[in-house]
Amino acid sequence: MPYITATDGTSLHVKDMGAGKPVVLIHGWPLTGDMWEKQTLALVEAGYRVITYDRRGFGQSGHPVDCYDYDTFADDLAVILEQLDLWDATLVGFSMGGGEVARYLSRHGRSRISKTVLLSSVVPFLLKTSDNPKGVDIAVLDGIKQKIRQDRFGFLKDFIPDFYGVSMIHHPVSQGVLDWSFLLASMASPMATLDCVDAWGTTDFRPDLQAFTVPTLVIHGTGDSTVPAEISGEKAAAAIPGSTWISYEGAPHGLFLTHAERVNEDLLRFLATP
Repeated sequence: MPYITATDGTSLHVKDMGAGKPVVLIHGWPLTGDMWEKQTLALVEAGYRVITYDRRGFGQSGHPVDCYDYDTFADDLAVILEQLDLWDATLVGFSMGGGEVARYLSRHGRSRISKTVLLSSVVPFLLKTSDNPKGVDIAVLDGIKQKIRQDRFGFLKDFIPDFYGVSMIHHPVSQGVLDWSFLLASMASPMATLDCVDAWGTTDFRPDLQAFTVPTLVIHGTGDSTVPAEISGEKAAAAIPGSTWISYEGAPHGLFLTHAERVNEDLLRFLATP
């Protein structure tokens, strides 16, 4: 079943691999479900069923003109869980994918879900407001959108190295990874690339946090300049009762690759915990 149809008719490209307890991996902006290569291999080899999918507007999923909001994203996730008949599932959301986890739980409940993981996640709220004074200024988001409109591919070329913490003297990933990531990101609809900046940048997930009533693991890198831990992961972990907080010293946003071995170990340990 490579494609599942969302409620509005949009085709969602899904990969369903392995057998065992299901783990649904939800990708970040502006990549695709294929970003989870390292985690997919480790989880399948450990005896889990792994489901990845391309968010609407990205990768091989349909590219509608609009409907790039978290209510729609959560409903897309619900359709995938229902169509694949997934129960006792773990949801793992990276970056903007953490928003799907939060909104799914508040919108559709926990009946199918046993555990959740927020990895370098945007939850609970990124935007700077009077009650979130350390958030990201709206001018920063407007600047990102302006660069995308002017030269989306040029923006991606500049954005991706920082995503992985690449600098003049520090190269945690290969040129091959940078090229691959650019290819995945360039597959996205320009409309989705733009509209999702508003989705992950301005959606307030604080009201959704009360829906986290299952064991939750929160992982974030202290070197994340894309989604700083102090305004996201640290706050999410503090607000979710009983959550497990793990901080990776110096790790950048894209730690699913730069720290893949450690992420996999922590994920497998969490999944195995009763």
